[in-house]
Amino acid sequence: MKLTDYVADFIAKLGVKKVFVVTGGAVAHLIDSVAKHKEVDYICMQHEQAAAMAADGYSRITKNIGVAMATSGPGATNLLTGICSSYYDSIPTLFLTGQVSLFRLSEDLKVRQLGFQETNIIEMVQYITKYSVLLRNPKMIRYELEKAICLSKTGRPGPVLIDIPDNLQREDIDPHELRAYSPLEDETDDAISDIELNKLIDKTIDLINQAQRPVLVLGSAIRLSHSEDLLEILLSKFKIPILVTWGAKDLVEYENSFLIGTFGLTGTRYGNFAIQNSDVVLSIGSRLDTHATGDPKTFARDAKKIVVDIDQAELDKFERFDLEIDLKIKSDVKRFLYGFIEKMDVLKPLKMEDWLNKIKSWKDSFNITKACKIETEEPVCSYHFIEKLSDKLNENDVIIADTGCSLVHIFNGLKTKKGQRIFSSFNNTPMGYSLPASIGAYYGNTNDSIIISVSGDGGFLMNLQELATIAKSNLPIKIIIFNNKGYGMIRATQEQWFEAKYHGASCDHGIPEPNFEAIAQAFGINAVTINSHGEIKDKLDEAMSSNAPYLINLNLRFEHDLMTTKFGRPIEDMEPLLDRKTFYKNMIIKPLDISRENNPEI
Repeated sequence: MKLTDYVADFIAKLGVKKVFVVTGGAVAHLIDSVAKHKEVDYICMQHEQAAAMAADGYSRITKNIGVAMATSGPGATNLLTGICSSYYDSIPTLFLTGQVSLFRLSEDLKVRQLGFQETNIIEMVQYITKYSVLLRNPKMIRYELEKAICLSKTGRPGPVLIDIPDNLQREDIDPHELRAYSPLEDETDDAISDIELNKLIDKTIDLINQAQRPVLVLGSAIRLSHSEDLLEILLSKFKIPILVTWGAKDLVEYENSFLIGTFGLTGTRYGNFAIQNSDVVLSIGSRLDTHATGDPKTFARDAKKIVVDIDQAELDKFERFDLEIDLKIKSDVKRFLYGFIEKMDVLKPLKMEDWLNKIKSWKDSFNITKACKIETEEPVCSYHFIEKLSDKLNENDVIIADTGCSLVHIFNGLKTKKGQRIFSSFNNTPMGYSLPASIGAYYGNTNDSIIISVSGDGGFLMNLQELATIAKSNLPIKIIIFNNKGYGMIRATQEQWFEAKYHGASCDHGIPEPNFEAIAQAFGINAVTINSHGEIKDKLDEAMSSNAPYLINLNLRFEHDLMTTKFGRPIEDMEPLLDRKTFYKNMIIKPLDISRENNPEI
């Protein structure tokens, strides 16, 4: 059979139904083979970056491999931003690139390029993939595909890339003569033993039994390890305040009485008060990056910290930042949860009435919607809109956020319901992610839930060409633009450091102000603009009830409604700063000197 026919059949046997492509001379054989296959089909994207992001979104929804194909040279290099999204969020994806024929590779000739559109994509992606290889022998195609998929899905997941020269794509191969891959060839099982894990779980329980102000931190690895059912069992028995990273936002329903919310540099103020004043932090499946901790030396500084992570390097990194972790548990999340749940009968009933009441007082005092002046007609407060959107959404709906203020507002404000998926490209956070990712999510979705893409006006412009992809197949995706006339998050930084000189971040300083309704309509997509709080209900109802794609241009007030932590301050002391009397009143542990400025007696 033809080599590319074998590739298409391999993809189909993985259970992948859609491959996201931008065609080109060096990838034409691959796409033709996918087109001929009865069990897999291709979706034409308008940019390779968008194809990679669509594959990423497809993987997150299906819990399977997402696949994208691109031609050599610029096609391959355009994939890079999307590959980064999968790599930094540990999303299993397969990228197949066409390459010039083997005999046209420049290699040791010391010329920049020999074959037309030749680019050494393998060396470019080696730092953002778990495995990347140039196929040199057609009889190795099975081996390379099997190895790539195995590495992509095992351990800490991530993207892989196979570069296939044009002349090899056309080769005839005998599937029975192809070399198979055995995971044993690369197996380096350095997981801790059951005995060691049990000892660490016992120590974890001992620390929790001594706690008066414990919190549970949930990270995205709970979903990556397919441990949602175990988490449900854990939360039904383990009554402890819960904080979620952005990657775990959709794992706990808003109505859960123990849910606090998000935390970190741009998290909720009440979430930061909770984690910073805690005395025990149990973190499961979060790498606790500096966006979550702020200055690591100041993070949960009076608490015993227990971190469960499968990646030893992530556990080791804390020493560099002088962040002491009392228990480092190198374990797959699923394995840890099994062990912990089995021993939960040893947990003592926690006496946390005062702690729970304190958390409730923080949530009441620092409710993020209280700042919205809804009596003002226009423009709109983002958190007020998100509250109305939350009420409108159903269980199992899918919400994909972009980056900047739209990301922060959605993840801090949306009220999660059972089965909803809420995600973004959390760690790479490229502008323009949500629109193509929503296309991938649509094709990976197996029910009638609504797919919503939320972008800022800046992020939307990065990949707006994908409106053509949506319009072509009349995909009923709802596109919401949080239009604050520029880059709100950058403006927050400029207010902190540059005296609110919004160079390159506002419409008065270089950012365009296009007519988004007209743009959508040019692609044949219905659109509406919401200018005031009074318009939200009717226009949102109209858009959400439509069976066609719909764009909502939400005119927000210029103020960014953003709470952030300025460099040098701990995450409990967010801007806009509370007056010091209120701040001290809400602190249980001793404030740092930087938070005591001008109040040395306190």
